[in-house]
Amino acid sequence: MSVQKLTLPSPAKLNLMLHILGRREDGYHELQTLFQFLDYGDELTFAVRDDGVVQLHTEFDGVPHDSNLIVRAAKKLQEQSGCPLGIDIWIDKILPMGGGIGGGSSNAATTLLGLNHLWQLGWDHDRLAALGLTLGADVPVFVRGHAAFAEGVGEKLTPVEPEEPWYVVLVPQVSVSTAEIFSDPLLTRNSSPIKVRPVPKGNSRNDCLPVVARRYPEVRNALNLLGKFTEAKLTGTGSCVFGGFPSKAEADKVSALLTETLTGFVAKGSNVSMLHRKLQSLL
Repeated sequence: MSVQKLTLPSPAKLNLMLHILGRREDGYHELQTLFQFLDYGDELTFAVRDDGVVQLHTEFDGVPHDSNLIVRAAKKLQEQSGCPLGIDIWIDKILPMGGGIGGGSSNAATTLLGLNHLWQLGWDHDRLAALGLTLGADVPVFVRGHAAFAEGVGEKLTPVEPEEPWYVVLVPQVSVSTAEIFSDPLLTRNSSPIKVRPVPKGNSRNDCLPVVARRYPEVRNALNLLGKFTEAKLTGTGSCVFGGFPSKAEADKVSALLTETLTGFVAKGSNVSMLHRKLQSLL
């Protein structure tokens, strides 16, 4: 008998570095970035229904039901696979929106992988990632589920094995507009390409950081405070700021000091996403 209900994690990601090489004719930017997952994220629950309806039962402020990436992912997969089944979806949301840690993209990927399993479609990761790319440039890395060096607009992925430290992640209470940052005239757009191997260490900057820190004092403050303890970095275009530590004890100690005034959490870096570890356990 096929499984009718399934609960899956939807992990966060970090951009360990982000270089902008130039702007393309289509308006997108040519990037190089390094993705790593966190063992921390949302949780989605799916229940199969036989009437073909896709229903998300969790409301998001300011996001119409049919515009939500979760719903769009489910409907696209349903349409392209010709599956007659529907789905009920609930989400336990803890990842911030507009935080640069991939919340929406991760939710879309978890939906694609979860429904592929529940609807017994048998799609491989290549096919799911190609569909995911039509939803957003960050969706494919979540579909594939392995830390990766990414090029293009972020869709050309080479698996890598960076160190897996414990991270303190701070969440400034501001939502950063990615479009606003990428259209800023002062944004660096001419970084030199770097090679994928060895895993980039000395080139760990984020070209968006100067612009984001200038525009958003909340992010600048978080960078300054975390920077007293370790190298503080921006993930994506923010707003989240992170720093690595060799042990959970050290990360917890710093987090306890900083979260008296800032929102944040501690999580382990992981080169294989907790979503894929969960799916593997179901086989």
